[in-house]
Amino acid sequence: MSIWSDKGHFIKGAWTGAVGGTTVENPANRASIATISVGTTADVEAAVAAAKAAWPAWMATPAIERAAVVSRVGELIEARMDDLAKAITLEVGMPLKLAKMIQVGLPLQSFQNTAKIAHEFPFEKQVGNSTVLQEAVGVVAAITPWNYPLHQIAAKVAPALVAGCTVVLKPADLAPLNALLLADIFEAAGAPAGIFNVVTGPGAKIGLHLATHPDVDMVSFTGSTRTGAMLAREAAGQIKRVSLELGGKSAAVVLDDADLAKAVKATVNACFLNSGQTCSALTRLIVPEAKKAEAIEIAREAARSFVLGDPMDPATRLGPVISEKQRDGILQLIRTAADEGGTLVAGGADAPEGLDQGYFVKPTVFADVGPDATLAQEEVFGPVLAILTAKDDDDAVAIANNSRYGLSGSVWAGSTERATAAARRIRTGQIEINGGRFNPLAPFGGFKQSGYGRELGDYGIEEFVEPKALQL
Repeated sequence: MSIWSDKGHFIKGAWTGAVGGTTVENPANRASIATISVGTTADVEAAVAAAKAAWPAWMATPAIERAAVVSRVGELIEARMDDLAKAITLEVGMPLKLAKMIQVGLPLQSFQNTAKIAHEFPFEKQVGNSTVLQEAVGVVAAITPWNYPLHQIAAKVAPALVAGCTVVLKPADLAPLNALLLADIFEAAGAPAGIFNVVTGPGAKIGLHLATHPDVDMVSFTGSTRTGAMLAREAAGQIKRVSLELGGKSAAVVLDDADLAKAVKATVNACFLNSGQTCSALTRLIVPEAKKAEAIEIAREAARSFVLGDPMDPATRLGPVISEKQRDGILQLIRTAADEGGTLVAGGADAPEGLDQGYFVKPTVFADVGPDATLAQEEVFGPVLAILTAKDDDDAVAIANNSRYGLSGSVWAGSTERATAAARRIRTGQIEINGGRFNPLAPFGGFKQSGYGRELGDYGIEEFVEPKALQL
């Protein structure tokens, strides 16, 4: 079954024509769902040239008119939510109901919110005797991951365009279909040619060529810390602007007066969302030593409630992971956790029964994990939770901070005041207080090796502008 007819790359407002080259696989059953063109450095050159040529006129376009284009794209995303959700479910593996709500719902909000913010954003303001302009950085290379593919695209493309930048997008090899559908939407929206371009293909070749192209003014990258560090090094030679959203090993800190059942269940749900393939996933559960046994039982029952299966089936709560390589790496970390003394509470490295055609991993929980154990330090990017214990609040905060990452986290306590006091001491870019909801207008990004730069809301637009002072 094919869900996309290859039309090539989207450059200068038109499709280049299919050349084929690689198939997109359904991770639930390994079936081919589409064939797409593999880009070359020549395709990147053409896309960058198109973006560069389109930039002066787009930057000169009033911000309200730029916002109108972004808003129109949002309207068409909403009209095609079902198509986009189905594509992402088939290429990523998130259950369809969740894919529509999260994988398409969040990108829709990004386009809608960014268009609205443009009406109030201070593109020009007076500071004493100076007029300070917020001008577009220029041509942006957006390099995006496969786990929340359209969300990460929207979090870059919408604010970049509102800021007056033009964009060349290189989507993830494993999940490119949503990006191509978005290009279809830009074409249908009548967006000016060249402001948004898409080239598909391998990151090691065309992604690197794009990021280091001398006519690219900024790189916005979401992905692994290792790749982000490499891109930052390459960009430094050209003094190129870089925004990085990288890995995470986020902790859920549960203090002794918290609602333990609510906290543990919420943490398990957050850890296993999208089969654990979430950079901000809460993968370390830190509980008081005296409540360890109770927390283990709650986590065990919560893990057992996840139904593995075909993500197109409404009964499925947990789909596959994205690829064989991803699955095998997760299973190796599960084995390492057992070898290092972790106590298996649920799941494990053995294959789920009846699901041998896809890349499935059992929802897994380990207890007796030390703060320096591999499972407590390495990003698994799979449905694996580590339970750690703390002596008191200070110890819990210290364990939470014992990570080279700092992307997200949560704190649970009997009062908002106590939870907030602990959260202020944890070095991460975002922390949920007693289950606080995700806010698509709040800044998203990390400390330490989780990267630098922020996305979403006003903060997302700020990434793509630079100030110019006119002294009067």
